Amino acid sequence: MRDLATLDIWIVIIVLAVGSFGLRFVFLGLIGDRTMPAWVLRHLRYTAVAVLPALVAPIVVWPPGTGGMTDAARMTAACVTVLVGLITRNVLAAIIAGAAALYGMLYLLG
Repeated sequence: MRDLATLDIWIVIIVLAVGSFGLRFVFLGLIGDRTMPAWVLRHLRYTAVAVLPALVAPIVVWPPGTGGMTDAARMTAACVTVLVGLITRNVLAAIIAGAAALYGMLYLLG
């Protein structure tokens, strides 16, 4: 495998920046000042609920800290986080409970 040249890296960075700007401009620049239909606003409320689990699930199921092997500590912490979130409806309480469960399980399991 060859090392990427500096020019290659800058080309990738510039292309990604232009693409990212283009996606944002379509929504903010072209339709940002218009009123969106109620059905669009209803669907946009679920964006965070759909994106956050997709970001967290790979770290829980295949954590890099264990070489990609699923472990009981992270699965327990994920379950505690979900349960506390469902019971309390408080994001901060769920995060704190999940962190405490993770560190507690890592301490108990060695």
